[in-house]
Amino acid sequence: MRVRVARIGKPHGIRGEVTVEVMTDDPAARFAPGSVLEAEKGPHDRLTVEGARWNKEILVVAFEEILDRNAAEAARGTVLFFDGDLSDDDSEGYYEHELVDLPVLIGEEKVGVVTGLRTGAAQDLLVVKDNEGEEVYVPFVEQIVPEVDLEGGFVRLTPPDGLFTVNKGQTEPDDGLEER
Repeated sequence: MRVRVARIGKPHGIRGEVTVEVMTDDPAARFAPGSVLEAEKGPHDRLTVEGARWNKEILVVAFEEILDRNAAEAARGTVLFFDGDLSDDDSEGYYEHELVDLPVLIGEEKVGVVTGLRTGAAQDLLVVKDNEGEEVYVPFVEQIVPEVDLEGGFVRLTPPDGLFTVNKGQTEPDDGLEER
């Protein structure tokens, strides 16, 4: 099974290292030295991780196949996939590919569709496109997302009031100060 794990960003230095936009909840495992990732729409079909390190909040990766800044620039924008058996992973979590395109329900009413999953240090966020085409970030916590039914093909929410309406139709950011 192919799982998207990252997109290559800009070169970092002159020795072929690149920044990556992480799209996995386990970057330490996916970018361990020796890991082989499939590359889509880039100069290489597969890339082998030589090393990875965090520079502030940005993951910098060296691949065996990318040897200099020019090669790093050519690989920019390449989407990387992990191809392997995921069945031994814990059954409590979900992968983005399992959730994307699932209808999102509040009660029995369809309010949108899942378009992505953003992983974060504090919590993950479901990216939902609502019925009006607006993107809404929903905290992926049990209190707000009590039911994910992969077999039934839906995600059920119990969102707090305003989650789907806050900031809609607002042309300027609200600074919290009323006009006097």
